[in-house]
Amino acid sequence: MTERFLSAYNNFVLPFLFGMGFVLIYCLIAMIRIWLQLSADDKKKVLLSLVNPKILLKDIRDLFCDCLFHVKLWKRNKLLGYMHSSIAFGWFMLIVVGHIECFCYFPGRLKTFYYPIFFRFFVAESQSTMQGSFFFFLMDFFLLMVLSGIVLAIIKRIRSRLFGMRRTTNLSLTDLIGLYSLWAIFPLRLFAEGFTADIAGGSFLTKSLNIVFHSFLGNHLNMLPTWWAYSIALGVFMFILPFTRYMHIPSEIMLIPLRNAGIQISNPRKGLAKVMVYTCPSCGVCIDACPMGITKRNNRDATVYLNRQLKRKNEGRIEEISDKCLLCGKCGAVCQVQIPGDKLRIAQRSLRKYDVSPDYSTIDAASLTPRAEGKVLYFAGCMTALTPAISKAMESILRKAGVDYEFMDKDGGLCCGRPLWMAGRLEEAKQLIAKNEELINGSGATTLLVSCPICYRVFKERYKLGDIRVVHHTVYIDELIAAGKLKVESADELSYVFHDPCELGRGCGIYDQPREVISRMGKLVEADKSHDESICCGGSMGSLTLGFEKRQAMTENALRNLTSENPDAIVTACPLCRSTFARYADRPVEDIAEIVDKKTL
Repeated sequence: MTERFLSAYNNFVLPFLFGMGFVLIYCLIAMIRIWLQLSADDKKKVLLSLVNPKILLKDIRDLFCDCLFHVKLWKRNKLLGYMHSSIAFGWFMLIVVGHIECFCYFPGRLKTFYYPIFFRFFVAESQSTMQGSFFFFLMDFFLLMVLSGIVLAIIKRIRSRLFGMRRTTNLSLTDLIGLYSLWAIFPLRLFAEGFTADIAGGSFLTKSLNIVFHSFLGNHLNMLPTWWAYSIALGVFMFILPFTRYMHIPSEIMLIPLRNAGIQISNPRKGLAKVMVYTCPSCGVCIDACPMGITKRNNRDATVYLNRQLKRKNEGRIEEISDKCLLCGKCGAVCQVQIPGDKLRIAQRSLRKYDVSPDYSTIDAASLTPRAEGKVLYFAGCMTALTPAISKAMESILRKAGVDYEFMDKDGGLCCGRPLWMAGRLEEAKQLIAKNEELINGSGATTLLVSCPICYRVFKERYKLGDIRVVHHTVYIDELIAAGKLKVESADELSYVFHDPCELGRGCGIYDQPREVISRMGKLVEADKSHDESICCGGSMGSLTLGFEKRQAMTENALRNLTSENPDAIVTACPLCRSTFARYADRPVEDIAEIVDKKTL
């Protein structure tokens, strides 16, 4: 029997070899196709990033944090985080330790691709291998880790609420085959290594199982079917992987360096966008996060279902899901692999053909250009024009602080271009942006002050304004108070909750300054969900088709979240959020500029 275990081949390895060969060839071809779809500039960015030590270190860190440790899921729900990381990291370590073990005792066999994977079958326990019994312990420990993750995964499919998820993704047939084959791999490995633990060596887990097996199965030939089953399970998983959600494993390895190189979506169905679609693990975290899910038992408009339809090229559903979205960005904020669902939807909208193409090049810039040499140029925005209390409060604040400013769009002006961009009318948006750039750069201003987060984000991301500083009014007010230019009256006893607008918070990462300002005005309390998990007000212009009733349900849900601590007033920093909440709130709703204006001298 010892001679048998010192052999280097058995037919049971064939399913694994064929499956692994198939998935490697498939992934190599897919990677080459993606590379060819990138523009010359994007290819250059990627190549330069690979020789940049700072970016390269970030790639390595993200590979471990996102692919193996699932740090974002740990922060969201520790049980969910452990479930994913135990399977991913545990399997990774089984492969690594298996190769180290093979290198220590039979380095010549490393070139045999399958040998380290089935090491416990081919190598008999000897005086030499027993010196490395620590390896036996490690292999049993990481196998137990993976098995514990598999058990949790099974429980999650039955009782997802235990993992902080009201709903999980409905799986396709291929996803189910992949799921069940993955679940089978590690119990079968345990059985196979349990059968051979008295010959090939083992530790606390496999040795114990070996004792149980040999109490009623004394013949070692009974072990071969379990090794065949283990290899078949591996082979099935490898063959089905490219056609299931588990394609996210190799896809994420490619996405991370592309993302860190600064690549942006340039084609809605190719290059980076395609990698993002296949990187989606279909975990379903975005289903609960999506504000549209408040009205449904299973929210089939979430990003996970958009990605599924993109794989199937179901144009009708792709258009429906893309048009309905509020573009609040929350799905991307909670996504463990950072898939920006809002950007993917805007990219799909850009495929649409429009009959109307406004020509902004004919506008006379000289007649609209404000004279703000060395001054602050205040841009209120379209939505603020519909909520004039905000702009009036801002003008009052600027006068109190002695700020020399000009009101850019007091008598009307050009839109920032963000609504056009969100509708997928990218060329028209670029025309409008170019005209606004001409106006702002020609004004002579040193600072562009913006009240609307929607405008602020597009100015920051899409405009080329040279040395002109772009600042949102929450940040600017905080600076004025800190510099002593605004004198705050003593804080009152009122409690305030701050609603993080989607574009200001998730879009631009501004969370602290508004809270600093409010804390000087009164008592600040937090909503149940805030910061990057703040709930959209429901009034977003991002949706092209969402009806009034569904929007109302979302707004009321957001208000329930904001009023969990029973604040005296709701404060936001977006004119759209302010007007939306004011329709249904049972307490005052104000912009941050309004409360500051009331409480400063």
